[in-house]
Amino acid sequence: MKVFDIKNMKAFSHAERNKNVLYGKENFKVRIIELPSQGEIQSCEMMSNVIFYVVKGTAEIMVNGEKTIISEGQCLITEPATISMRTENYLRMIGIQIN
Repeated sequence: MKVFDIKNMKAFSHAERNKNVLYGKENFKVRIIELPSQGEIQSCEMMSNVIFYVVKGTAEIMVNGEKTIISEGQCLITEPATISMRTENYLRMIGIQIN
């Protein structure tokens, strides 16, 4: 068992996203995602089910071309899909991948 302080953990850029993995096993991975103001993650094909939970800020997320917006305390759950995201201000979220 391990407790993670999600609000205060250091988060690395998308280019160094492997450093943001809090927990990883063959079929289950949890990571911190942080985007600065006007930040975005380009479209990527996710081969797993994904849960995004917003800790702080607001995210505009595109899932297979369909746009939705989630804010603090909300989560999005999706099956394997093509996903991109952006934020106007700041975003800190948890991404959980489940194969």
